[in-house]
Amino acid sequence: MGFLKLRKNKKFSYTPRHFDDKGEGNPFEIKHKFDDYRKTVGDNKGLKTKINNALDDLKNNQDNAANKRIIIIICILILAFLFIIDFDLSIFFPKK
Repeated sequence: MGFLKLRKNKKFSYTPRHFDDKGEGNPFEIKHKFDDYRKTVGDNKGLKTKINNALDDLKNNQDNAANKRIIIIICILILAFLFIIDFDLSIFFPKK
């Protein structure tokens, strides 16, 4: 029965069917395709460093259409939130 012997684990030499290793690294590594172009991904220590990197990335972004789209989406969400909580917008307009 072999009470004193430990059973050895089975070893398999698995290679993926459609993987062609040309020095590109591990095929099982989970990585976003835009991580190489962002400063906000990586070894960022602390909240202040993360916020500074995100603001710097936003300032140096050359895609102004995307920045305008983000601002418009944020404004719409804020207005929807104010509508849901029944906020009175008349305080911003002067009475005549």
